[in-house]
Amino acid sequence: MGNLHIAPAAGNGFPDDSPSSSSSSSSSSSSSSNHRYTPVSNDLEEEYLRSKPSKPTGAPLRLQTDFGDSVEVGGPVSAVSDVDGDNGYDSAEGNEAKRRRAREAPKYTSEEESEVVRLFDRRLVPFLALLYLLAFLDRSNIGNAKIAGLQEDLNLSSSQYEWLLTAFYITYILFEWMTLMYHLVPPHIYISLCVCGWGLVASFQCLATSFGTLVVLRAMLGIAEAAFGPGVPFYLSLFYRRHELAFRNGLFISAAPLATSFASSLAWTITKFSADGPISPWRTLFLVEGFPSIIAAVFAWALIPDSPGRARFLTRQQRVVARLRLEENKPDYQQTKEQRFKWGEIKKTLADPKAYMAAFMFFSCNVAFSSMPVFLPTIIKDMGYSSLRAQALSAPPYLVAFAVVLLTAYASDRAHTRSPYIIAHALVSSLAYSIIAAIGYFHNHLSIELHIFIRYICVYPATAGFFSAITLIITWSMDNRIEKEGRGASIAILNIIGQCGPLLGTRLYPESDGPWYIHGMATCSFFMVLVAVLAFALRVLLQKANRIVVAGNNDNSAHSGEERDELMGGGRRDDLEQSGDRRLVYII
Repeated sequence: MGNLHIAPAAGNGFPDDSPSSSSSSSSSSSSSSNHRYTPVSNDLEEEYLRSKPSKPTGAPLRLQTDFGDSVEVGGPVSAVSDVDGDNGYDSAEGNEAKRRRAREAPKYTSEEESEVVRLFDRRLVPFLALLYLLAFLDRSNIGNAKIAGLQEDLNLSSSQYEWLLTAFYITYILFEWMTLMYHLVPPHIYISLCVCGWGLVASFQCLATSFGTLVVLRAMLGIAEAAFGPGVPFYLSLFYRRHELAFRNGLFISAAPLATSFASSLAWTITKFSADGPISPWRTLFLVEGFPSIIAAVFAWALIPDSPGRARFLTRQQRVVARLRLEENKPDYQQTKEQRFKWGEIKKTLADPKAYMAAFMFFSCNVAFSSMPVFLPTIIKDMGYSSLRAQALSAPPYLVAFAVVLLTAYASDRAHTRSPYIIAHALVSSLAYSIIAAIGYFHNHLSIELHIFIRYICVYPATAGFFSAITLIITWSMDNRIEKEGRGASIAILNIIGQCGPLLGTRLYPESDGPWYIHGMATCSFFMVLVAVLAFALRVLLQKANRIVVAGNNDNSAHSGEERDELMGGGRRDDLEQSGDRRLVYII
């Protein structure tokens, strides 16, 4: 007797049951995969189907036999056998084609995916950026406090002030390992505790009466912030695909220049209105800018999702789509036996020279990133401005940097490339620093108004350059890792090496070098050139690796007879990063 087959309907619960969708699905075996769809496991597919409202269909079932005839018995219909063109015969080739079509069948629509991404963009990224704004505000406002009376009230020498800056980064580096807690503790709990911790410490700085007390508080602030900021790019990688990450990391990191600008504006306001108050303006500054973090911690507990599938601001159906698009079944701290931690990915990343090249790029960029925000008010004051006006003039360069970071990250995602933008911004920033240093040598040949104008204007491309470069360096280090363990290891290497840069950066502008600070400006210029050189070298290595992968894919395609899709960077389509194929084509 022939085998019996009951063919399911085209509209039996899949996200799009229009005729065009059915046609597209039926012909998927002869065309390249759609970039908008991601194959997923059966358990997630079943959960998705349960979350979708069922639609009645009026077409009957068709009973097929191996003799090629069919009998309508009622119910939904789908011409599975007709698509195969095998008239119902169960050949091995036909079964394999059916299985391949089942894997390639769309599990959710592009509109559903876009809506999920938009919700993450509106509800998750801006809130994380707000938290980072508060963190960077509490970290860098010591530069504003210095010219608001801190140095005079506590009788701080130039060396002691530098130690206040360095103490923060010493503990910030030593406690980088705390980013591993994102794997072990539910993020909404962990992030809330971090935010509350640095808010309390930042506020307590207003009570300091000596250098010793303040240096201890700065060290504690470094511990609290080390547990939060360095791990957020990894946390975001659990919600976005790699070609979506640069802009979202840009939104997050752009909070740093915005915070510095906000700090300068707020410092100007506090200094102006608290000059005759009951406490010193710098104490008011620490209290007013530290306390909001404690309030934000309460909201973080309620708003931060532990994983894409647990976001409260998504509907049940949207949570399933969020998990499907990234194959994110469970958060890291709830791994099952089948989802054991992949130590092999850690070892592979630790042995990869490309990870260290990115880390030394981060180190070089951090020399400028850590120094300018805390020294700019002093640098501008030494140009000849009053303390109050220096506070106000410190804000505009960071507002410009905020806009440039977002534009650069958006363009990088659209172009699917990183290195050209890093190289361009690093060279522009280096040129700006070198001009400021050169003015220090040749200021006697320029009028006072002209050399002040040139030095101040060059601050704009210098700050915009290193803020934009550091955003893409962080993103680039995770772009080319498939497994979460590899991404986490690359971030750990990036921060352990890269965060040593501030140990140098915070000592580049001693008072003895004022008002020109030639040595500090020249040093930052050198390290920004080094960023460009390392980015170019890493680009060459990745291009070489891509050529090998593409050549291998061409050989495989020739043997299998299948078409090869393309991925950004010169290889295969980006959807393959979510598939079982682990031969990654690098983003360059």
